[in-house]
Amino acid sequence: MNYREVTVTGEYVARLDTGADWRAEIESLAGEVDADAGWFTALGSVEDAEIWFYDQDEGEYRSVTFEEPLEVAACVGNVSLLDGDIFAHTHAVLSRPSGQAVAGHLDSATVFAGELYFRAFEEPLAREYDDETELDLWL
Repeated sequence: MNYREVTVTGEYVARLDTGADWRAEIESLAGEVDADAGWFTALGSVEDAEIWFYDQDEGEYRSVTFEEPLEVAACVGNVSLLDGDIFAHTHAVLSRPSGQAVAGHLDSATVFAGELYFRAFEEPLAREYDDETELDLWL
């Protein structure tokens, strides 16, 4: 297990802009508050979404696109550096009007309404390719 203590430099709440990309809004906030690492939770609704699922056997992500309004019942993730850029590793549980849920790695979604809590860390976290999992993981 790779772990370290982190120092919190700030806690922020934000309203995501309607029409913006959900994950890009998180990355934008991290950049604005000069945070190369942090943890977040969010909720709201989106107009559409692209969810990824990692196929462990094939070593690649599978994409599913939803062209419909969805509630963001839960969204959690972290911010770190990937190839020198801020990256919001975002997972979400989205629900349809029927109550059926879809979930996975949220690659993109168009914000209808969103509220975000972000806890920024002083120490940067960087991701690097891991040969065993074929994923970009924290160093």
